Order: sequence, then C-alpha cells, then structure tokens
Amino acid sequence: MAISTTPKLLIFIVAYHAENHIDDVLSRIPESVWNNQFAQCNVLMIDDASSDRTCEVAQAYADRTGHKFTIRSNQINQGYGGNQKLGYQYAIDNNYDAVVLLHGDGQYDPALIPLLATPVLEGKADVVIGSRMMNRQAALKGGMPLYKFIGNIVLTNIQNWILGVKLSEFHSGYRVYSIKALRAVPFLANANYFDFDTDILIQMIDTKQRFLEIAVPTFYGDEICRVNGIKYAVKILLATFFSRLQKCGLIRIAKFDYAARR
Repeated sequence: MAISTTPKLLIFIVAYHAENHIDDVLSRIPESVWNNQFAQCNVLMIDDASSDRTCEVAQAYADRTGHKFTIRSNQINQGYGGNQKLGYQYAIDNNYDAVVLLHGDGQYDPALIPLLATPVLEGKADVVIGSRMMNRQAALKGGMPLYKFIGNIVLTNIQNWILGVKLSEFHSGYRVYSIKALRAVPFLANANYFDFDTDILIQMIDTKQRFLEIAVPTFYGDEICRVNGIKYAVKILLATFFSRLQKCGLIRIAKFDYAARR
C-alpha cells in the first residue's frame, strides 16, 4: 500500500534524564516502524529539560543509524504531564491519525509498537493500554516492586468502582490514542504531574471512547522512579472522585468539562 494512503502514526517518546537508556529504547523500535511498513511512522522525542546528555545520545543514535526523527528539548521542565501535552498537540497540529506514548527509560518494550498501534490505526479502538496487570504473576517476575504491585491493584480497584469500568490497570504508561479521541477531550487542562495519565483516562471514559487492553511484559531495571507514591495516589483518587462530582453537577472543573468541545 502506498505511503500516501496509509495512516500516520507518531511514536512520541517522553524523556527525562534518560541518557543511559535512550539508545537502547531507540534501537528496539522495530524496523517496520522506521521503514514505514505498517503505517506512515515518525518518531518524536521531547526531552524535558534534562541536565544530562539525553539529547546528545539520541542524536548520536540518529547519526550512527541514519534513522531520522525529531528531537526537541524543553528549556524549562514541563513535568511528565506537561510534556505529554506538547507531544499530543504536536500530533494534532501535524495531522497524525494516532500517537503512541513511549517512555525513554526503557520500562516498556518498543518492539510492541505495531501490536499496540494496529487496533487504533484500523479503527477498532480509540485507546489502547499496554497492561502489565493482565498477568499479575508476570508483573512480579518482571521486577515490579511489591509495594507498586499492591498499590496498582488497590488504586485500580477503587478507580474501577468509582468510574464504573473494568480496566486491569490505570497506571501503565504505554498507550496509544487516536487523534480523534484526543481532539474530543480537554487534555491541555490536565495536571502536569504524573496524574495526567489518570486525568486523560477519565476523559476518555467520559467521552465514551473505545478501550482495548493488551498484555505487555513488565521490566524494571536501573531506571530511577521519580514518582512520589503517596502524592500520586492522593492526586489520582481526588481526580477520580471530583470527576464523578462533576458528572453529578455538584462542581465544575475545566478538565472534566466537555460541553465546549461538542
């Protein structure tokens, strides 16, 4: 199929102090992505004002391999959520059909990009989550710390109950969104912290986007966790609870107000 008739897919890498991992992440992106074999693919890496050599290592990979991709660096740290806002707006502005969120620390396997992206590109799903918790034993064997494992289960169960859904986890950072779905939600109003991931899932649920979960392997290596667990838990539970208060008409929060986008 000619490239002009294939859907456009953006692989968006969020990176922060990832100089020790970014070369490996880029090298594990399948050749089918680099060669546009299943979609018209482009890679965007946004480094969130790292003080290390993340951008230099990424550029060295590009120079060594000949793989061309876009590298951007924020002058001021935007936060994990703030960085996502930039990437998704870039995807919208450049008329992509779907965007893959990939972390630059190597925690998620880039080889699975075609598997995760295809349902969205084929119009069978609006949101695909690469879930580590569909096989819980595999998550533990993959090195997920016990406190994160238990916390993931507890928080997901609470969120499922409040939101009336049945996701295996809310906390995977490996995701694919259709651009149509992103256009339907006010993601620019979301948190700049790690609770952005919960905010956008709530928005996708509220706007009745079609979800699909696909099991992905869990890998924890020497990456540094930058999430304050207590702060994260409080923020996502408050966001989940407030979203239902808004649905009942008791409060009004911009990120859960969809009327202006209809």
